[in-house]
Amino acid sequence: MDKLLSYIKLSRAELSKVIFPTKEQIRTAFIAVVSVVVVVSLFLALVDLLMSFSISKLA
Repeated sequence: MDKLLSYIKLSRAELSKVIFPTKEQIRTAFIAVVSVVVVVSLFLALVDLLMSFSISKLA
């Protein structure tokens, strides 16, 4: 039982050291991730379109 209480006490102490991100940091990171996903998706769609067009012209 002492080990469990010690674990909980140490876990609580470590959790108090954690610096959680602010809402602004979360919003900025979310916008950055969505932007990168959109740009990469558009790039891959363009490459796919070009490859499909090229292959259809060869056949």
